[in-house]
Amino acid sequence: EVQLVESGGGLVQPGGSLRLSCAASGFSFSSYSMSWVRQAPGKGLEWVSCLNSGGITTYYKDSVKGRFTISRDNAKNTLYLQMNSLKPEDTAVYYCVRGFCAGYDVSSRGQGTQVTVSS
Repeated sequence: EVQLVESGGGLVQPGGSLRLSCAASGFSFSSYSMSWVRQAPGKGLEWVSCLNSGGITTYYKDSVKGRFTISRDNAKNTLYLQMNSLKPEDTAVYYCVRGFCAGYDVSSRGQGTQVTVSS
């Protein structure tokens, strides 16, 4: 059974930082491209960032470029998202999913982790 467990969210002031983690199990993590997606209140899912199975090729949504960094540790079956210079518009539930960029598998997402950026 595919299981993705996100953690690391919280309440942070504008300009602050958070590091999200996603622990994967039930599949060969190192063989899959992975992505982070998010859902803001009252809105649909939107893709944020992705990287390939080797962790070399990465892409970012324009609004997070230069602020967010996606990475992975295949030895630990874990995906990360380092978020710096957070803005109120980054407020959302963040999910990790299998798949590359806009071609992600929405059914693979876990319970998500809430990120709230507010003063």
